[in-house]
Amino acid sequence: MTHIWLKVYLGIGSNLGNRRRNVEKSLNLLKAEKEIRIKKQSSLYETKPVGGPKQRAFKNGVVLIETTLSVKSLLNVLKNIENKLGRKKDAKRWGPRIIDLDILAYDRVVFKSKLLTVPHPMMHERFFVLAPFAEIAPRFKHPLLNKTVKKLLSELESK
Repeated sequence: MTHIWLKVYLGIGSNLGNRRRNVEKSLNLLKAEKEIRIKKQSSLYETKPVGGPKQRAFKNGVVLIETTLSVKSLLNVLKNIENKLGRKKDAKRWGPRIIDLDILAYDRVVFKSKLLTVPHPMMHERFFVLAPFAEIAPRFKHPLLNKTVKKLLSELESK
């Protein structure tokens, strides 16, 4: 049986401990998954935290993967990686994190459940997502807004 490999963009961030190493460890755990291939990764951007308590700056990036996993299975893999690296399940919303992995866009799929909304509902409002996303996929079109990542970034920067 042939598997269809879909393009998925993941947001990745850390603001606890050795942030760069936390990102590298999570990428290595992603690479170890047989149904995930890392195709491209952005630079890491130093960004101020949005919302939540006073905390250290984040290292944020975006990774393009190809996967045969369903959106729900991929979410489970990402949560398992976060747990392996020590992210607490009861961590404060928008609080400090050892690692944060988010599905930004799952091919051209629009998906909504209690646990997950794809494309990420706030990605077009976040510089720390759009800047690294535009670095690796400026022409990716947001499936709902029908604008490229480059256009979303320029609109955000002009606000």
